[in-house]
Amino acid sequence: MLTALILPLLLQVGPNPSLTPPPAVPDELVEQRRIRRERLAAPLAIVGDDPVQTCAARAEADPAGAADNARTLVARSSGINRALASHCLALALSAQELWPDVAQAFAQARGALPAGNANYAARLALAEGSAHLAAGDAAAALAALGSAPAVDDPQLASAIAVDRARALVALGDDSRAATALDEARGIDPDNDEAWLLSATLSRRMGQLDRAQQQIERAAILRPSGPEIGLEAGVIAVLAGRDDMALRSWRSVIDSAPGTPAALTAADYIAQLGAQ
Repeated sequence: MLTALILPLLLQVGPNPSLTPPPAVPDELVEQRRIRRERLAAPLAIVGDDPVQTCAARAEADPAGAADNARTLVARSSGINRALASHCLALALSAQELWPDVAQAFAQARGALPAGNANYAARLALAEGSAHLAAGDAAAALAALGSAPAVDDPQLASAIAVDRARALVALGDDSRAATALDEARGIDPDNDEAWLLSATLSRRMGQLDRAQQQIERAAILRPSGPEIGLEAGVIAVLAGRDDMALRSWRSVIDSAPGTPAALTAADYIAQLGAQ
């Protein structure tokens, strides 16, 4: 098989959008910036007029000003209002990518939260873990995620399990990460991210048949996902199906021209053609 192409692919869990050498923690099992921002700013509908959404808009327009205002509110409030103010502070800090401070603010929000808000507490734990991952502290992320209360929301519970898997991969525990992803898929079978990450991890562990089944499921759930097309091509080339890999990567270029994913696909195609 194409050793020069395969070796770098085996060293990463999936495609590298920056086209730089893969980091120690594979990109696909580290919180992607877009997904991270969506998660941290997700509406929580705690009250009728969601103050978190209002703060998210303010933080995007004026992060430093929003952070200063939130600190004032934190100092003057208690209970749910303090939790909301700390959440707002976390959003303002995340807009500045101050990830350790973001994690601390989410932890403070959770600490101020009155009893009886399990789903909100779990969302804050998920956001805290995400911030720790962004800061490169996988152990702290795993601790935060592990302290999340049990919830009856399958999408939320599945997302927590997915991020536990990310933290475990970062800590070098692929076996437990695979178990966490199994849990995530079991809780929410429609979680396309869980299927994608399962495929990349299975491929990394040399389980190509399993990886193929998982990437096919991810593609059904998210047909237009360029990351899925990239991973499908990687799995195919490692299994000796070069033609299928080329089709998959060309589909990424066609569906998402000019994007980092398309550039990565073009780079993979060039590598394959050079062999």
